[in-house]
Amino acid sequence: MIAHVGGPQVDVLQLAPLVVAAVMYGLRARTLAAESRPVPALRQVSWYAGLALIGLTLSSPLGHMASELFVAHMSEHLLIAELGALLLVLGLTGPVLVPVLRVRELRWLERLAQPGPALVLWTLNLVFWHVPGPHEAALRSEPIHALQHMLFVGCAFNAWMALLGPLPKPAWFGTWAKLGYVIALRLISTVVANVFVWSGTPLYDAYRPGEREWGISPLSDQVAAGSVMMVEGSIVTICVLCWLFLRAGREDDEALALDELAAARGVALPEGRAARAVAAGRGAELRARIERGG
Repeated sequence: MIAHVGGPQVDVLQLAPLVVAAVMYGLRARTLAAESRPVPALRQVSWYAGLALIGLTLSSPLGHMASELFVAHMSEHLLIAELGALLLVLGLTGPVLVPVLRVRELRWLERLAQPGPALVLWTLNLVFWHVPGPHEAALRSEPIHALQHMLFVGCAFNAWMALLGPLPKPAWFGTWAKLGYVIALRLISTVVANVFVWSGTPLYDAYRPGEREWGISPLSDQVAAGSVMMVEGSIVTICVLCWLFLRAGREDDEALALDELAAARGVALPEGRAARAVAAGRGAELRARIERGG
């Protein structure tokens, strides 16, 4: 059954993937530590914090209220898909992903995590699940609700991966392109939020019993949901942009240092090789190779 206030905890369909992700990450981190390539502690903290945020949100009173109030449902989705997925991506490194990327049947995932496909998938998923039919179907069906949450987290994870993940980025996807990508994400989200704020008509009937119980009108509930979406999105966007600019400066300095080290050691690096390694979080590995003379 779908959780209500005071009801049972969230269904295993939604918690099981989190447990699997925690176990797989832990095993890979232990393997890398044994190979003297440990995953940085802050990365591990970020990964497990993301999983914890998603799990706690889904099983908290907020998760129980999500089937009764649209503003609660919106807050739930923002926590698990915006913040939870962001923390998961920040917890990844190139070596952590190597076993997945080595599976030929899964290489298509790397192509989906490129900026263009990631933006399109995220947009289509966002719009689809806010169309009244699919949205209310998720409220009525536990399996569809679980699917909705998995797709929200998965598409947001993919969108953040294209921006901040350790996979190689296209040569054109520099600082200004990343800025445009973030702005595009926020504009699309803002358009959807404005539909809720300014439509003047409640879009969903499924929340009406809960809205009566909580003493809030359907339109006020919808406006509150749209407002939360805009405020949260603005805060996340400002934080990400600040972090991007700080990271860009740090990566430029590290890439320049690697190029200078290679020149001093007589090691020929292809143009942009150092920048790509640094962007993928593998600057230390490239430095070790240069210092070995190859």
